[in-house]
Order: sequence, then structure tokens, then C-alpha cells
Amino acid sequence: MDQLLRHHGDVDAAPGLLDFAVNVRASRPPAWLRARLAAALDGLGAYPSAAQDAAARAAVAARHGRDPAEVLVLSGVAEGFALLPALAPRSAAVVHPSFTEPEVTLRRAGIPVRRVLTDIAFRLKPKRIPSEADLVVFGNPTNPTSVLHPAEVVRALARPGRVLVVDEAFADAVPGEQQSLATDRETRGLLVFRSLTKTWALPGLRAGYALGAPELLARLAAPRPPWPVSTLVLEAVRACSAPAAVAEAAAAAVQITQHREWMANRLAELPGVAVHQPAAAPFLLLRVPDGPRIRAALADAGIAVRRGDTFPGLTPDHLRVAVRHPQLAGALIDGLRLALAAS
Repeated sequence: MDQLLRHHGDVDAAPGLLDFAVNVRASRPPAWLRARLAAALDGLGAYPSAAQDAAARAAVAARHGRDPAEVLVLSGVAEGFALLPALAPRSAAVVHPSFTEPEVTLRRAGIPVRRVLTDIAFRLKPKRIPSEADLVVFGNPTNPTSVLHPAEVVRALARPGRVLVVDEAFADAVPGEQQSLATDRETRGLLVFRSLTKTWALPGLRAGYALGAPELLARLAAPRPPWPVSTLVLEAVRACSAPAAVAEAAAAAVQITQHREWMANRLAELPGVAVHQPAAAPFLLLRVPDGPRIRAALADAGIAVRRGDTFPGLTPDHLRVAVRHPQLAGALIDGLRLALAAS
């Protein structure tokens, strides 16, 4: 089971293939961010300092209207998931289909995990969460379904004595960051994870942060080693939280929405292809006939898509495709058309 749950889009995106498997917006960070990181290289001869960490936390806090004590800088959201056992839950619930690393980490730590499936339209049903679960993990918008859930529905998962972890790795790709809980300082037990990987093309750096009450962040961070976050990550977090960067991400979110709508309309015209709608993230969930054969045919044509059957609740006929500019997306649509015609 671990092997399937640890399958991610980078495995599907073999070298040389046109990549629709990985949900990263660009092939490299923008020039201004590369320049910031390059300028920080001379500082690598010293350990990351408390002042650098404080500056990064202050930048994130200003971005979300919070106190710096409510920010924990992470080496990617994956690190936040890896730290979840430190919260010592007695029983965890993970809402599926969704990103699978939280379940892997919790199970490996010996923590009982209940899978809670969404409904047929992939909508969250709070009443399905076991009352005894003192840790609930949920993605919004959800990977791979691209569903954006109302903030009040997500808040309904909170309970006294429960930690609610909301994975908002793709929230900055939603125009206006609608339904985000990043500014929520009132819901008790709430932890929000945010990623810089997707929008800023930083998967090789691993940069993100957690937002929550200081005492909850302290529990989460307890097992971390000294200097858990590198100087370059701290610089990236600070840079990407600046007002100009936030404005750039907001503009990109509008463009992603336009490209997604274009792709969804063209894909839905293909016979046998079902595109899950409404979609809100920088990817689309498809259902196609004979999914494994279609994936293989696309790979033979030089196109990588993300298999869906490693997500609990999905089938081998499900595929996830990243949103790309129409000039690139046209290749996917043409390849899929040919693969379907060959069946």
C-alpha cells in the first residue's frame, strides 16, 4: 500500500516527455526570484540565523494578517506532513481522494487512520468524519479533484480537542484565494499548510510554511533538528511573501483560470472523456475509457499525465492533467484524441 500511496506526479513525468503530470506552473523560478536566491548564496558559509527566520516569519505574517508567532517556516509542505505524528493523535481521519503523504506518515508512525471518502461529486461531507478523530487532514482546493470547498464547510470539521490540518498548497492559484483559511485566527485547533513550490517553480528547493496558534506550532516543530530550514528557503519565503510577489501570483491565478477553462472545454469535446467540474485548481481530473492504455499511448506520443488510481477513491480510468497554456495544451488534446481513436 505504501508504494502506491507514495507515487507522485514526478514519477509519471519521465525525462523528455511533455509534462502534464506535475502541478508546477513553470519550468524554473522567475528571473527576479532566481536573482534573490543567487544573491543569498554568499551567506551559505554561515548557519541560518534566528534573525533570518524571524524576517521570513514576519513577511508571511504580514502577507496573511497574522502575528509572526503564528508562522512556522517549513522545508516544503511535505515536511509539515512528516511532522504530524508529533501531535500525538489517538485517531486520525484523512479525507480522500487527496494528497496521500499525510496518510503514509501517520500509518508509519502507528497512528490509526480512517479514510473518509467524499461524495460522488467529490464534495466534503463533515458528518462522515468520525467523532473520535482528534486529527483531521483535508486539502482545499483538493488534489487531484480540483474541488474548492466552502470555508464554512471546512471549519465545520473543527471540534474541541481536535487538530484540523488544511492543506492549501494550491490556494494561491485560486483568484482572490477564495475559501482560504490562512487568515483565520479564531478556529481553534486549525493548522493551515501553504506551499511555494507550485506557483514559484521551487520543487527542488522545498519551501512552504504552516499557520496556526503558537502552542500548536510548537508541538508540531518539537522533533525538528537544529537549523531545519536552509538559508535559501528562508530567503524564498521572504521574497515570495512580499506585496509585489503576491500581486504577481494573483495575476497568474487569473491566467490559470482562463487556461483551465479553455482546456476543460476542449477536453470535454473528446468522445468518452469526462472532465470533473467545477474545477478550481491548476489541474483537472479526467475519466477516460481504458485509462492504463490511454496513459501508455500518451507516453508513447511523448506526453506525461498523472495516473489517478494511486489516490484512494479513484480508479485506473482517472487521470490528472496540469493546466498549461493553450499552445502546450493543444498537444495533450491532440494526443488524447488519437489515443481514444485507436481504442
